[in-house]
Amino acid sequence: MADFRVKRVGHAHAKIKNVPIAVTPEGFWCCPSQVAQRGDLSKRKERHPSLRTDSMKRSSSHQPAGKLTPVKPRSVVSDEQRSVDLETIDDQRVEKRVVSVGYGEAETRDCEVFLSGKQGFTVKLSVHADVLAGKSDFFGDKIGRSLTNPCRIEIEDCEDVEVYVEAVGLMYCKDIKQKLIKQSISRVLQLLKVSEMIGFHAATNSCLAFLEAVPWIGEEEEKVVTSLQGLQVNAAGVTPLLKRVYPQIRIAPNDILADIFQLVVKGDEEKGRREMKSLILKLLKENKFSNHGAVDICNVNLYSSCRSCLDALLLLFTQAAEAGFTDTHMNSKESISKQIALQADNLLWLFEILIDRRTADEYMFMWACQDDLVMLHPKVSIASRHPVSSITSRLFVAIGRGEVLPPKDTRCLLLEKWLQPLIDDYTWLLHACRSFDGKLVEEGVGRTILTLPLENQQSVLLSWLGNFLKIGSNCPNLQQAFEVWWKRAFVRPYLEEQQLLLQNST
Repeated sequence: MADFRVKRVGHAHAKIKNVPIAVTPEGFWCCPSQVAQRGDLSKRKERHPSLRTDSMKRSSSHQPAGKLTPVKPRSVVSDEQRSVDLETIDDQRVEKRVVSVGYGEAETRDCEVFLSGKQGFTVKLSVHADVLAGKSDFFGDKIGRSLTNPCRIEIEDCEDVEVYVEAVGLMYCKDIKQKLIKQSISRVLQLLKVSEMIGFHAATNSCLAFLEAVPWIGEEEEKVVTSLQGLQVNAAGVTPLLKRVYPQIRIAPNDILADIFQLVVKGDEEKGRREMKSLILKLLKENKFSNHGAVDICNVNLYSSCRSCLDALLLLFTQAAEAGFTDTHMNSKESISKQIALQADNLLWLFEILIDRRTADEYMFMWACQDDLVMLHPKVSIASRHPVSSITSRLFVAIGRGEVLPPKDTRCLLLEKWLQPLIDDYTWLLHACRSFDGKLVEEGVGRTILTLPLENQQSVLLSWLGNFLKIGSNCPNLQQAFEVWWKRAFVRPYLEEQQLLLQNST
């Protein structure tokens, strides 16, 4: 058990005060600030009214300071530490607070280390020269140059005196790594910094071993990486830690992204696919690639995945369009229908990523050129094929919102090839797909049509009109777009002609 006691200072004008000492549960010493001491004392008085009574009694009896009962610590600093002495000097001429800490056997201490902290107090360490010289290059050099007996070492403007005291205390520990268990990462980083500064290699290695074993993420990760990169020595111990965030071998983003996309598009467990698609989409939105080459690599992988999904979709449509497919076993039909829906979902997900990256023009052209898929579409049952029309719907919505700006030829081709299949599947989409928004799709299709030259608008809308007059509400309602086209085709020319006649007459 460590022996804590208060020393009297032999000065005519000095007053000795009882200074509390705080000891962490892990056995490290720390000196609380004056504000913290007052706050802690007031809290203890509130919890224990007897403390207030005792204090009042001592105040009224004017008991000499030397007879005060020292405050006992809550735990032992270390097995090897024998005593911690506290001195507080409150002089009218010199305002100074000194805390004295002793390590090891008091009779054999032959070195004094004075640590002047920025917190406004000085710590005097009574230690053994051979211990410090054997554990620290810095102290070994200072002790070797010292001409006094006992030797005296002064360190001015310490950023954190407590950490220095802990570092010296660790020189008396047999197992430093054990002392670091349950310490916070921030505290160990402080000890690591001081240990490196004073050349305390055993503590430096123990701190690095601690950091290598404990998990650190988020803000802690940034603190650790910054601290490790600031170390000047011990590269052999730092390198394994930095491998946690920096690869030993240069990563090829192209290969990794390709693997990730392929794993997701080939996965068939619904919940896992949904969660990972959402996560990857979020990560790609939050972490934009900083250089143009990385952007190109990502886009190359995205379009490679798109082509892979389109090839798989075409193969499934070919199987579903075969003459004897309707007579096949129910399980086989359900499997193919499920795979068609899966590939359509993959293509929708990839399109969302490309929209966010503003590189979806090529996707629009790829979809508009799927002649074989369009040709097979009416040969496949509507129950199996309708997910494909969901892709067409999303593309029209994207054009209507201005999320993608495909050229005129692509827009014409898209309407020419895919509007009729969408009309054929519209009823099923309205009733079978919960996420399908008919109003939004109608608005997107209408706005896409109105981006074309007037002659193309006329061709598409008259074709739509023939469908609408046959199937009514089972067809997308494009009356709003039809009205805009009507005004452009008939009203605007008449108004402009009348205005021209008016100007000529005047």
